[in-house]
Amino acid sequence: MALDFETTGLDRRRDAVVSLGLVPVREGRVHLADVRYTMVRPSVPPSPQSIVIHHLRPVDLQRAPGVEQARHMLRMALEDRFVLTWAGEIEAAFLGNLFDGRPRRWVRRSIDVLRLTLAYERLSGSRVGRRPLSLSVAARSFGVPVEEAHHALDDAIMTAEVFLVVATRLAPFGFESVGSLLKASRLSSRIA
Repeated sequence: MALDFETTGLDRRRDAVVSLGLVPVREGRVHLADVRYTMVRPSVPPSPQSIVIHHLRPVDLQRAPGVEQARHMLRMALEDRFVLTWAGEIEAAFLGNLFDGRPRRWVRRSIDVLRLTLAYERLSGSRVGRRPLSLSVAARSFGVPVEEAHHALDDAIMTAEVFLVVATRLAPFGFESVGSLLKASRLSSRIA
């Protein structure tokens, strides 16, 4: 399941989720009919920078579901599933906040597509895009349609699609199972 959060900021101790996108990936396919997106009424107001980046104003979030409803949606969607993320430390931190306070638990269940992309670069000797490598740059480099950046659903869709491209390109290097892709996303953190 590809997951993306948009938040009031990046400090997991102080900030909160304002929207989330979930995109199922099953049997090598993105299942757009089953995507989920919701805004979330945060416990802290969005920062001015967050409003500029995500285009979600306090007035937009007033009637959004609360964190309990978002937690329920996430619990149902992520139960017994691996999580696909782009730069997954942020999603793992906020998942930890929403559930049990332990981001490490979520890191173990996450395949970081950014790190997979970096592993692919190292193994293939090719460079995907300019630095810092953003999701949009990677998507463009792999021929994946670029959606609206910093929109939770659009970012989750791009993450799912980039994952499928990178996973396919890593297969000749022996990374053909979920376990091996988990390993590759962790390996790249040591070589990046």
